[in-house]
Amino acid sequence: MAKIFYTDRDIEDLAAQGVTFIEISDDVVLTDLAVDKARRFGIDLIKQKESQSAPAAKPAASSPAAKLSASPAPSGDMESRVFTAVKKRLGDQVDDALLRTIVKRVIASLGKK
Repeated sequence: MAKIFYTDRDIEDLAAQGVTFIEISDDVVLTDLAVDKARRFGIDLIKQKESQSAPAAKPAASSPAAKLSASPAPSGDMESRVFTAVKKRLGDQVDDALLRTIVKRVIASLGKK
């Protein structure tokens, strides 16, 4: 699986979009400046549980979430952002696999690629 890299600029973009946390796994890498900026903007860095399966489709772009402000987000990124937001809101009230399936279906029905 391709790794996702976030820089301080990506954190600024995420904060501007209202993101309040980022799930961290073995496939997510933040630069030192990105970690500092996330703290300054109040974005929580949440380690993904080992038992939790990784999202099936992470962004395959060459840079972290394809420089969010430069181009439309790939569906994998959108799936990840929606999943993360809903998971934060509902916590353990919903099964992760079921939530990922629902998010994928909704995004697919919207015609997002």
